Amino acid sequence: METDESQPLPSPPRVLPFQLQFDKPVRLAEWNPEKDLLAMVTEDSKVLLHRFNWQRLWMISPGKCVKSLCWRPDGKAIAIGLEDGTISLHDVENGKLLRSMKSHRAAVLCLNWVEEDGELTRDGSDSIFSYEDRTSRFFPPAPRVPRLPGVVSGDSNFMDEDEDTFRELLSSSYQHLNILCSAGGDGRICFSIFGIFPIAEIIIHELPIRCSVLDKQVMRQILKPSVHKKSRGGTWVVIVPCNDGHVMIALSKDLRHLITMCAGELKHDDAESRHEHIRELSVFGLYCLVIDTSIFWRRKSELNQVAQQASNVEYLSEIVRTSFSVMHKQWSDAMHTFRDKFVPLGTLIVSHGLDSSPKEELLSLLGGARTSPPVHQFLVNSLGEGGLKRVTKVVCGAGKELERIVLDHVQPAVEIIGFRMGELRGLSRWHARFGAVGLDEKLIDDATEKVGMLLVQVERFMIFLSSIVEQFTHFFSWLQKCIRTLMSEPSDQIPPYNCYIFQHCSELVVVFLRFFYDQDPVRLVLEQCASGHCVEVDQETAQKVQGLLKLGGFTDTAYLRRTLVEEFQQMDNSIKKAFSMPYTTISKKIVCQQLLPLFPFASPISAPSSNVPISVSFYKDAALDVSTYQTCSEKLMGYIALRIPDGSLPGVSNGVVVLRGWMNEMRNGKEGSISLEASLLSWPYYYNCVDLSLYKEEQIVLILNESTAMPESNENAQMMMVQASGLPFFPASRSSQHFWKLYELEDSVLHLQVDHEKGRSISHNVVPPLAVSSSRGVACVFAAKKRALVYILEEDEEDASDAD
Repeated sequence: METDESQPLPSPPRVLPFQLQFDKPVRLAEWNPEKDLLAMVTEDSKVLLHRFNWQRLWMISPGKCVKSLCWRPDGKAIAIGLEDGTISLHDVENGKLLRSMKSHRAAVLCLNWVEEDGELTRDGSDSIFSYEDRTSRFFPPAPRVPRLPGVVSGDSNFMDEDEDTFRELLSSSYQHLNILCSAGGDGRICFSIFGIFPIAEIIIHELPIRCSVLDKQVMRQILKPSVHKKSRGGTWVVIVPCNDGHVMIALSKDLRHLITMCAGELKHDDAESRHEHIRELSVFGLYCLVIDTSIFWRRKSELNQVAQQASNVEYLSEIVRTSFSVMHKQWSDAMHTFRDKFVPLGTLIVSHGLDSSPKEELLSLLGGARTSPPVHQFLVNSLGEGGLKRVTKVVCGAGKELERIVLDHVQPAVEIIGFRMGELRGLSRWHARFGAVGLDEKLIDDATEKVGMLLVQVERFMIFLSSIVEQFTHFFSWLQKCIRTLMSEPSDQIPPYNCYIFQHCSELVVVFLRFFYDQDPVRLVLEQCASGHCVEVDQETAQKVQGLLKLGGFTDTAYLRRTLVEEFQQMDNSIKKAFSMPYTTISKKIVCQQLLPLFPFASPISAPSSNVPISVSFYKDAALDVSTYQTCSEKLMGYIALRIPDGSLPGVSNGVVVLRGWMNEMRNGKEGSISLEASLLSWPYYYNCVDLSLYKEEQIVLILNESTAMPESNENAQMMMVQASGLPFFPASRSSQHFWKLYELEDSVLHLQVDHEKGRSISHNVVPPLAVSSSRGVACVFAAKKRALVYILEEDEEDASDAD
């Protein structure tokens, strides 16, 4: 969709004047939680951001199919899930890339970004200690990524233009803990704190599920879910399609529960599965999984601190990595210029039939021998004083630039990394708190030591680089004097090296010609793939390093034999290994708390393959007596609304099921199973539910199309609002007699009369998605004719008509 292809249309009667015509159908749409901004994904996977008045702010094309999107809770960034498993974060101001992560092996089908609710996550039994970033007390502002036109680090996930925005993204995350949840087509659900630091991962088909059947505990597993793919043994499994094939996940704002909607078949791990009643569990169908993520709530302060430190360490490591890439690029370019200038010397030597090398000819010249014709021709005609000045400027300038990058970027970044790892080292010794989140003291100690080794290597590199640049300078100075002598003297013989003209540089020139003229030691130190290169260390230095070990020095005494980039890779690997332990530890503590079977399918083939609208939301209930729930001032209720899949309930062919449950159910002071209730809604046969969304104050917004089979149908639609809290609810928890409990509700269907409900008439047929903003009180509806309409939900249809 291009800018000139979307023009505002005149508003028809009884419709608010917020319309836009699209060139391509819209597949996904999400309102910004804090601003009047609507993000949309078109059929050709272009992501657009519009204001409430349809002014376009930006459009981006990720280059791959966009499968999901969601906003960061503060609305400053948007996450986009792609078909290759990548999640990219983009700036709300300009849409530019802030961060890119490969979190999944398959398409990212659903994203959910939740920030903790300060009141819901208060823990009365334990004091919360706040985190304070102390680096500003001891260090200047963190360095930036060095900029060099045309240079992009192959490993870098940052965009230079948006570095300031990404730094702000890090700093603004210090207020509250927020977690980005993502579900992939491979059945994996990943959790990332601040959308940056991966903290946990679960796999749906590997989750053990404990079911109470016939008063016995039986372990179950849902077979590996995928989108209509056949698994081993001929068993078909499927992720429930939601919004063009998306699996639905939602994390509660108290961070304790994750609701997951999926379809599949339960796998029995118990010999008693041969029992007739237990075999009933093998029916393929739609399930609701309530996953216990209370580890996020119990250890929110510890996770917040670890994630803050780890995210900043990773950011600083990226600065070091990119700095090395820039340094390697600049030095390689300078050496390329140097080689190009001196290649003609070798060509001239060969053309004159001499059996010698350029290095040997220059050493002879340095020793006072008669200048050979090729050397004379090269120095006077090919290179010349002007060419020598240019190559001197390039090489010496590259050396100074490398020194500047080290002093302004590499060294400050490594020092701050060392400081942050030192703070983590102290926290890792608080085993009661940080051991529970996987902060391993030994691994942190090892990573901290590697940071110290890198600092030593940075200092050594500065000395080494200064020496190399000095030798180049003396070599170029000697050549300049040679050229001037040859151009001014009729003789072709240069005074010997012990003449007063060359006494100050002769030894350095000899060293340069023997060891550095046709070699590049700086490149070996900076090159990523030069892992086989070993730095020579004299025996005296090696003995001193061994002696320092007895006084508490580095345990790895071989670090001086590694190059600078190798040392950085050692540090980076150690840090990643240390930060992988919280990931592993937290992942093991996320378990399935409850399984609710919703609808069985006659066969995997009959599983719904079209859109099944699903919406999940959580609401507070302040009516709870504090004496019955000491750790939280408010109780959280979860709502799930979904359209009944065709053929799932024979008695209800056109309707919606609404589930609700207390998410913080307490029994004897401990969390117990969640009590779930259900209500079935239906409407006249000539209406078809297109999409739905839970709204604030426990309301449901539905959009219904009038059936074309209805007499005198004008392809109209209805947007209807239903107060969910006022519906008749019945117990829906699983019992030992009936696995699919919702069957019992067929006789309790509430038949809605569309004309009697609060809503709005739409003079078009509508298509998914329905985008509802609770903070702004508006809904965006997409008509079948590629038209978008925005309605104010708090305004009655009569008021809208009067306004028109």
